[in-house]
Amino acid sequence: MAADANDAVGMPQLDFATFPNQIFWLVVTLVVIYMILSRVALPRIGSILAERAGTITADIDAAETYKRQATEAEAAYHKALDDARAQAHRIVEEMRADIQADLDVAIAKADAEIAARTAESERRIAEIRDSASAAVAEVARDTAQEILTVFGVEAEQKAIADTVSARMKGGAA
Repeated sequence: MAADANDAVGMPQLDFATFPNQIFWLVVTLVVIYMILSRVALPRIGSILAERAGTITADIDAAETYKRQATEAEAAYHKALDDARAQAHRIVEEMRADIQADLDVAIAKADAEIAARTAESERRIAEIRDSASAAVAEVARDTAQEILTVFGVEAEQKAIADTVSARMKGGAA
């Protein structure tokens, strides 16, 4: 039994007597793994990588398209904004011109009304001045007549009226 104990040396994988058997099964296992990988796993991995590359390329193309569309949209937005500003400016100028025309008409109407009222007021003032002058002349004639009567001087009405009229006009009698 001592010989059996000496034959059992350490690990069975390191026994040189089983090496050809181990090498055979190693080769068979590697060939099976290679076949499985090359026929099943690697084509799947390759198709997934190709699909990802296609997706990435498509996404990059889409991103470039969206970027170009965004640039075009921004340009269109700025053009529309500039057009809107120009139209707003045009509308403001038109409204300003309309308001100025209305204002000019209103000012002309007011000026005409003021001129008419001024003429009427000047006419009334002239009438009042004339009536006041006539009243002053009458009072002056009556007063002169009374003064002359108080002093005992007899004078004709016409002479008194001519003298008062000459004095009121600024002349000397």
